[in-house]
Amino acid sequence: MGDILIVDDERDIRELISDILKDEGYTTRLAGNSDSAMREVKDEEPALMILDIWLKDSDMDGIDILKAVKRDHPNIPIVIISGHGNVEIAVAAIKQGAYDFIEKPFNIDQLLVVIRRAMEASKLRTENQSLKKNKDVPNVMLGDSAAFRTLKSQLDKVTKSNGRVLLRGPAGSGKELAAKYIHAQGNRADAPFVTINCADLDPETLDETLFGRMDGNTLVPGMLQKADGGIVFLDEVADLPMVTQSRLLRVLVDQKFQPVGSTEITKVDVRIISATTHDLEQDIADGRFREELFHRLNVVPILVPGLEERRDDIPRLAEQFLKDMNTEQGLPRRRLGEEACAVLQSMIWPGNVRQLKNMMERALIMGGTDPEIDPQELPQSDAPVQHDDGRVVLSGALASLSLREARELFEREYLLTQINRFGGNISRTATFVGMERSALHRKLKSLGVITSARSGSRLARLEPTESE
Repeated sequence: MGDILIVDDERDIRELISDILKDEGYTTRLAGNSDSAMREVKDEEPALMILDIWLKDSDMDGIDILKAVKRDHPNIPIVIISGHGNVEIAVAAIKQGAYDFIEKPFNIDQLLVVIRRAMEASKLRTENQSLKKNKDVPNVMLGDSAAFRTLKSQLDKVTKSNGRVLLRGPAGSGKELAAKYIHAQGNRADAPFVTINCADLDPETLDETLFGRMDGNTLVPGMLQKADGGIVFLDEVADLPMVTQSRLLRVLVDQKFQPVGSTEITKVDVRIISATTHDLEQDIADGRFREELFHRLNVVPILVPGLEERRDDIPRLAEQFLKDMNTEQGLPRRRLGEEACAVLQSMIWPGNVRQLKNMMERALIMGGTDPEIDPQELPQSDAPVQHDDGRVVLSGALASLSLREARELFEREYLLTQINRFGGNISRTATFVGMERSALHRKLKSLGVITSARSGSRLARLEPTESE
């Protein structure tokens, strides 16, 4: 039914409670002082704690243990018992997170009722947190490509820590979604997630915005107070003015500050996740970013790959966007045709995932009524124009080449597109284009096309010439 840790300095009391609980089907562990209690919690989280306030021969009393356990293991329900109970102690215990307070000598039936209620409340809270995580995890955190799996593995490794994370990648690649994933899956999931757009911070009102201010006798909290216990996401951190960087650096070091107009020091417990599209090392060399702040933020650097490095994920992402827009906006429920998928995987994506989402929304709003989206409904300014009779109108540049030159140019661009579409997988490319794998390798070599690893996947590019 549940593992209950009983902490009491009186051996007879803890053994009596243990015997009663065992009769009810619970398993129990016993501790007679603070050291053994904390050791038991560290070894394995109990389902519930019964904790005496006054512990002889201990470095910590019950309130100290309560604070420590709730700080590191907030989901453990704790029932406080005491032979010296009074209203002040009960109020203090409840404020520190105790589920209930029972005065000795206690009624056994009363204790069992409290334990059952505490266990049930803990179970419901855990289930709600699990549901919240599944709901809040952004659905665009989807993918099967090698680049995505590398990203997901790195994000999963940092969810349970409090280390600062610096997310780097092109605009629209999903850095804020990656930060929200860390929050939703981490030990601060029930605490706030506060986004600070660094480009919008006004140096004149910076202190009030970040640290809060006193309005008469009332504290108007700033962003850091609002994020206490949770995560602060510094979006486009490279856009911080230099004077702001200096002030932020002090807060990162001390995690304490004075609100404007207050004489009191405010302490916060926040985890910092930052993101940038900039080359911060170059910004440091150019004098636009403080090197010390960079090292404070760059504890765990994670690269969020662009969509062109995740071409295998495009069909799945596009289908998810189409489904979401049908559910959330009432747009028609349509699916991507096979040819439309191929077109998407061959396109250039300067706007990355954000651009793909916008394109899917535009296709649903402006497109036709057929169940499948076809290539003609996708915006492509550089696509060849096809007539009703099947003819394709060539660009002026291509029309001016000889047949041999045009064929070589077409083959090079076509194979580059197909290889990148399949994430550098030569076997899949060969199957699709209808060539033997060995013949494809020879053709790529003759055209000067090579593949190289990047962000966990392989991408095709032209072999550099000696002049390059």
